[in-house]
Amino acid sequence: MNAPSSKPRVIKDFDKLDVEIQEQIKLTYPEGFEDNLIYFTNKEGKRVSALPFETEEKYYLVRMTVEEAQQIIEDDDDYDADGNLKDDIKEEYEEKHAEDEDIEDEGTGFDIADDEGEDEDED
Repeated sequence: MNAPSSKPRVIKDFDKLDVEIQEQIKLTYPEGFEDNLIYFTNKEGKRVSALPFETEEKYYLVRMTVEEAQQIIEDDDDYDADGNLKDDIKEEYEEKHAEDEDIEDEGTGFDIADDEGEDEDED
């Protein structure tokens, strides 16, 4: 997966990310992180791993090893004993972040939520 060149790239540890970004990452990877890690060689020539995550504004590489990925999920109450995001948490985050998207859409000048009834006004 290559990051689009037009977006700023952010390399950060999971625990240093904003809670909102952490929640969006959990929605993107509801079955845990370890199977989605990518590997690359950093500027010091060391092979490192990270979890890719992309928003509309940025491309994130969240630094973590397989062991750290497992530990994050194990320690997180949002995940069940099998390492899956709990259904009620998933619904809560989906609703919360769907509202965030609606707020962003309001600035476009388009009425995305309701396009019914506009034909009546055009006649």
